[in-house]
Amino acid sequence: MAGSSHGHTPAAWTGSIIAFIGFCVAGVFMVANSPAGFWAGFALILLGAVVGGAMKMAGLGTPNESDEVLEARDRAAARERAAV
Repeated sequence: MAGSSHGHTPAAWTGSIIAFIGFCVAGVFMVANSPAGFWAGFALILLGAVVGGAMKMAGLGTPNESDEVLEARDRAAARERAAV
């Protein structure tokens, strides 16, 4: 995964951090027996997914590979299979 920079983008980090904070808030308010606080934390979890998705659509996620890159990868894999 290190070669593909999977998860190493501003969109992934921001969405994960917001969702983690929401999880912590929901957990605290669940123990405190406060349904309103629990649902506020749950809303933060959903907000993390929305913000991460919006940032990815804005270009802050993993970049899409061009057709040229995909074709070059296929050619390299075919050469490697032929060499074996």
